[in-house]
Amino acid sequence: MSRRELCVLFSSAGRRVELIQCFRAAAERLDLSLRVIACDASPDLSAACHAADRAFAVPRCDDATFIDAVIDICRAENVDLVIPTIDTELLPYALHAGRFAEAGTRVHVSSREVVDAARDKLRTMQTFHAAFLPVPRTDALENVLQATADWSWPVFVKPRSGSASRSISVVREPGGLPRHWAEPMIVQEYLSGPEYTINMFVDAMGLIRCCVAHQRLSVRAGEVEKGRTVRLPELADLARGISRALPTARGALCFQAMTDTTGGLRIIELNARFGGGYPLADRAGAVFAQWLLEEVAGMPVTANDGWRDGVLMLRYDAAFFKG
Repeated sequence: MSRRELCVLFSSAGRRVELIQCFRAAAERLDLSLRVIACDASPDLSAACHAADRAFAVPRCDDATFIDAVIDICRAENVDLVIPTIDTELLPYALHAGRFAEAGTRVHVSSREVVDAARDKLRTMQTFHAAFLPVPRTDALENVLQATADWSWPVFVKPRSGSASRSISVVREPGGLPRHWAEPMIVQEYLSGPEYTINMFVDAMGLIRCCVAHQRLSVRAGEVEKGRTVRLPELADLARGISRALPTARGALCFQAMTDTTGGLRIIELNARFGGGYPLADRAGAVFAQWLLEEVAGMPVTANDGWRDGVLMLRYDAAFFKG
């Protein structure tokens, strides 16, 4: 009997070579034949596109023709599953998931409500605070400028919809707050303890099946460079709380938390997609890629929380060479 074939498309593939490798390894374990395709605005300059079996150029995800271009690829290539990889494409995919389903393609994306909550950092904090989850004090920059005496210093200042640690700064006194800004900004209570990323897997029925945490020992451009898995019950409790607060979350998500020296654990960030540090979770046995393929292939889903504590990841640079 020939192996069943699945086709997975990695969208805005960029540098996500490790993520592709996780899916290939998962397909081998399941005895599936996996065809990997990728799309990017500049596929010739994308390492992940070179790691795929085939790559396509598409408009940027903020272009009105982006979704139509990806749907055309899905129809032509019989794509079973689309994996978005960057925050800015999540909303277009969430809004048009039904169109992809009509073409026979599942998009790995949560509902619009979840994406909206994740993309707006102020809304993230408000949503979790309303659900009685611990978060740092957070407000819009313009509001803080009117009430600086009410805040303790220093504080974090960051874009309201930023990612990859872009434009984050520590401001040590009220006079250091920016008075002009090119995009909406927030101010957040300063936290100083260890930082963790917690990867969550929520199955197709909305049940949280796994939450694997790692301590962020070293970070580069917002992505963990050195990390070690750690099993702390309080981090799992936070994951379950997020699942209750966002009942339409599905698939792989991740959030970050910090242990403040005075206030304990606080949730500081949510990403409604595969996080950059997911390969560490995968190596530790939290094989979200495999569980997604099982769902798409109609196989029994083996999702579990039996990952290994103490697995260390030390990332290094690698390269593709052409010509």
